[in-house]
Amino acid sequence: MALRCRKEGAVHLITKKKELVGNFKNAGREWRPEDKPEEVNVHDFIDPKLKRAVPYGVYDINNNAGWVSVGTDHDTAAFAVNAIRRWWKAMGKKRYPKKLKGLMVTADGGGSNGYRVRLWKIELQKLANELGFPITVCHLPPGTSKWNKIEHRLFSFITINWRGKPLRSFRTIVQLIAGTTTEEGLMVRAELDEKKYPKGIKVANDQLAQVNIFRHPFHGEWNYTIAPNTKVKKQK
Repeated sequence: MALRCRKEGAVHLITKKKELVGNFKNAGREWRPEDKPEEVNVHDFIDPKLKRAVPYGVYDINNNAGWVSVGTDHDTAAFAVNAIRRWWKAMGKKRYPKKLKGLMVTADGGGSNGYRVRLWKIELQKLANELGFPITVCHLPPGTSKWNKIEHRLFSFITINWRGKPLRSFRTIVQLIAGTTTEEGLMVRAELDEKKYPKGIKVANDQLAQVNIFRHPFHGEWNYTIAPNTKVKKQK
């Protein structure tokens, strides 16, 4: 479903499962000196000081490049959209023409970037206003997230790269993600996002009505474009 052309960017989004941070067992095997196994905790109780890591990935299909924001708070729509924003500032705007006509995003149908999540659309409107071009979103239908290319071209290789390695700190997680490469030339950049993202934010009907959204003829609930609000000046 991703539309790709010279003046339109295309990215895939997904949240990887939350990862325990600490000296815990991580599934997989790696070579170790004989009789010197990696020692980890017997039980996987969450460390209240470190909690869990929330990796949210953005995969640029045109350039075979990935961005992963590793959150330390809640997995919310605001966190998801901010991952796109950070990708754009760090990688996207350097790779695409200055006069980009739009950004094409494919995402799962549920979770923090779900098609029913009101805050997701509110935050996308803010991002479209900042960037100055429309954002088209195509949600994968329920039960079809396995077809999202980011699963097979980014996160699967991240899992392979850190298998058998205890994720003892957020720094370790970021470094292991950023060190992921493939023979096809995949490059990944990862950064820690320590911003707080409160849960339970309610979006009123009048707020949702302000979103400049165009729903496509085919399953408009899953396929839509959010254009910049002309009343809002683009941020530099």
